Amino acid sequence: MSGKDLTVVLSVILIVAMLIIPFPSWLLSILIMMNISLALLVLLNSMNMTEPLQFSVFPSLLLLMTLFRLGLNVSTTRSILSKGEAGGVVETFGTFVVGGNVVVGMVVFLILIIIQFIVITKGSERVSEVAARFTLDAMPGKQMSIDADLNAGMISEQEARLRREKVSGEADFYGAMDGASKFVKGDAIAGIIIVMINLIFGIVIGMMQQDLGFSEAANRYALLTVGDGIVSQIPALLISTATGIVVTRAASEGNLGTDITTQLMAYPKMLYVAGGTIFLLGIFTPISDILTIPIALLLATGGYMFSKVPEPDRTELQEMEEEIQMDEMKSPESVVNLLNVDPIEFEFGYGLIPLADANQGGDLLDRIVMIRRQLAIELGLVIPVVRIRDNIQLEPNEYRLKVKGNELARGQLLLDHYLAMSPGVEDESIEGIDTVEPSFGLPAKWITEEMKEQAEIFGYTVVDPPSVVSTHITEVIKANAHDLLGRQETKQLIDHLKESYPILVEEVTPAPLSVGEVQKVLAKLLKENVSIRNLPVIFETLADFGKISSDTDVLAEYVRQALARQITAQYSSGGDSLKVVTLSGKVEKVLADGVQQTEHGNYLSIEPAVSQQILESIASQAEQLSVMEQSPIVLCSPAVRMYVRQLTERYFPHMPILSYNELEANVEVQSVGVVTI
Repeated sequence: MSGKDLTVVLSVILIVAMLIIPFPSWLLSILIMMNISLALLVLLNSMNMTEPLQFSVFPSLLLLMTLFRLGLNVSTTRSILSKGEAGGVVETFGTFVVGGNVVVGMVVFLILIIIQFIVITKGSERVSEVAARFTLDAMPGKQMSIDADLNAGMISEQEARLRREKVSGEADFYGAMDGASKFVKGDAIAGIIIVMINLIFGIVIGMMQQDLGFSEAANRYALLTVGDGIVSQIPALLISTATGIVVTRAASEGNLGTDITTQLMAYPKMLYVAGGTIFLLGIFTPISDILTIPIALLLATGGYMFSKVPEPDRTELQEMEEEIQMDEMKSPESVVNLLNVDPIEFEFGYGLIPLADANQGGDLLDRIVMIRRQLAIELGLVIPVVRIRDNIQLEPNEYRLKVKGNELARGQLLLDHYLAMSPGVEDESIEGIDTVEPSFGLPAKWITEEMKEQAEIFGYTVVDPPSVVSTHITEVIKANAHDLLGRQETKQLIDHLKESYPILVEEVTPAPLSVGEVQKVLAKLLKENVSIRNLPVIFETLADFGKISSDTDVLAEYVRQALARQITAQYSSGGDSLKVVTLSGKVEKVLADGVQQTEHGNYLSIEPAVSQQILESIASQAEQLSVMEQSPIVLCSPAVRMYVRQLTERYFPHMPILSYNELEANVEVQSVGVVTI
């Protein structure tokens, strides 16, 4: 529990104690002066706010202050009736303020009651009731207006969300104020009753228990009663006035303690005003300086400390930025800006901020730069700049990766742990939080730093959180590289190639192939994890076959065959042998016979039952190879390769489908399985 929460909890405990435990007179005087100071501070804050939601905690604060004031009434009543005195403050208000005249004191007290009960309380109660009713009635219209502005492009999605929260908060606030105003009304009634009790029973006690005459008892207890009544009604009047100000000009998401101490001290200069008022009250009245000066110094010290916190400056700057953004949002050009979508976005919860903050040792930005360099070498594609930002809508340790506005990956990190992946044999001595490695879906555990060395001894692969997220980002981008290659990116690659091979580029584009057709060929290669870095070879092939066919599927097959050496090295891992799964002659014939030719291109059309048998056979072979810890590769004839790819793309998106023409002659091919039907 924070200090702010503890302060409010102790205040509530103090209120309960006042109702039960007799307090000494000097402590009652301190609490009475604190009550007046707090009421004055609330009034000053309500005068300086610009909208009710800036003081959304007011209804709850009103209840606590009313309870505090009633607790003081109980304590002073107990002291008056049992001891015949209630401290210096009550006596001062009973003698000095009203000149020692009981009649004058009663008149002043009645005037305060009339002002509070009939004028301020009655008015604020009515305003609260009407405001709550109209706010609730206007909610549907405000929500529709927000949706209309959002659809018209006048505001962003974030701005619309903030407006909806504000509308909901206003409805909750005025509803709470409608009920809170009843507290003020009840407090005024209670004040009248308490005064009558003090006066009547004080005279009775003075006459029967202290053997005082009627006039002496009446004079003594009437002065204390009037002083007590006035000293309690002045802060009640200030609070009632603040209530009227608030409702004529919600509930908060924070807890009560934080909201009270934060929002009440939102204007530190007002603490100087309140402290100065209490200080002057001690100088020009008989109230003890020992009592007023410490309270005034306390308020002034609080004002100085809170003024050192630059929160108001940040708030003012934020409001200025919001006004500028609203002015820009109203311009016609701002609608166009709303259409922009970042190619790649990496968002994370606030718990992962140290991952990207260089001041806290985070190196995510440097890792992103290395990822872009690595993928440029591996894929031959310039990856767009990755937009990195925090998102409060995510869980603290959660992150997600979006490509062109669509979420493609999500994961969680524990920054104070390491990710340990099992070598295949679990060890019970390795304790951690079970999870799944996000890039490849392997079972893993989050382990502490103390467990790291032991896990490495038992053969676990241990990775730190930055490496986990870097690998995840790399794999997601590689799997979706074809989506990142548009016509504009293709034009940039062509222009770069043209600097070294101008004649080659001129033979390919703009005739016989457009930039869009070249882009489709390159995207098909990337989709099957074939690097397009060797653009000269790719364009040589397009120059040779682009005049024969404009079918991008066919052109992609010719390019793949031209890149045979690259593809062979990619899947043979530098070795001289390659283990593959081949198609039976019957399967190849079925596929070849199922090819349908149209003016828009060729496509595969076979019976669903037959395609299901082929897929099941491929799955069976892949499962057998995975048991042998080998990656499945399907090898078929060039005539049916792209149709096999079409058939398996949805079910086995990462399984390589190769043709015989895509393998070098010096590579030994070993068939470890046959796909049959």
